[in-house]
Amino acid sequence: MTTVQLTSKDFKSNLKPIWCPGCGDFGVVQGIYRALASIGRPPHEIAFVSGIGCSSRIPGYTTAYGFNTVHGRALPIAQGIKLANPELLVLVAGGDGDGFSIGGGHVPHAIRRNPDLTYLVMDNQIYGLTKGQLSPTSACGLKTVTSPHGAIEHPVNPLLYVLSYGAGFVAQATPADMAGMTAIIEEAIRYPGFSFVNVQSPCVTYGEDHQQVKAHRTAMKTLASMGHDPSDRMRAFELASHYGEQLYTGVFYRNPNPPPTYGALVKERQAALAGGLPRERILESFIQR
Repeated sequence: MTTVQLTSKDFKSNLKPIWCPGCGDFGVVQGIYRALASIGRPPHEIAFVSGIGCSSRIPGYTTAYGFNTVHGRALPIAQGIKLANPELLVLVAGGDGDGFSIGGGHVPHAIRRNPDLTYLVMDNQIYGLTKGQLSPTSACGLKTVTSPHGAIEHPVNPLLYVLSYGAGFVAQATPADMAGMTAIIEEAIRYPGFSFVNVQSPCVTYGEDHQQVKAHRTAMKTLASMGHDPSDRMRAFELASHYGEQLYTGVFYRNPNPPPTYGALVKERQAALAGGLPRERILESFIQR
């Protein structure tokens, strides 16, 4: 692992993004470039994994190793990569549909294993790539091509979802605040364990219009300005419960005592087995944690 002086351009590939003009993902990928430049890991030490959807194109727009997987399966692939090469910095990108619909069952298992990877979800409350269908985070009453009379389902709350399963780092950002979003992404990457960032990245084609996108900045409230203590998990739950009502940005929860990552525990188990310790002693030491 090396740390060198890098700039955003070092992470920008020659591929031209093909998102709709005004898409929030343009801002997100710029924030990722800047965060990675601050981290200082060269592109060949980074693996970027994604599923299917507009935001899942991001790995191709970076100079890091990229793996565009099948729908909803980005997290299992990312965990496998991290186990196979623990020294890689592993990032995962996806949308609300990819992460909380077909891929929703993988999220809690990634959290409970606690691999050292960062999961960035671009949450636009719509299926943008497949022409505007209802998504898991779409608001109740929303009219789409699959809910012409208005959605009758209640939306998934991504923040409560990951908090309730025990994620050690949970944050929310928006490209309407580029500096704030970049700082949050960087902090998530630096967190030693599974980190989750829900990015309110609006879809201007099938979701919000440009005026609503501009309104994000005025509607936004930063948790830091409110004096929120990110080590207060119960308060994080309370604030996260306002998803869809109030746009809070910042770190909702950061575990002040991060538990060992899955990779660290695997290394420890391997060392114990190689040292010839009885299996009963090895199992006992892990259970006592």
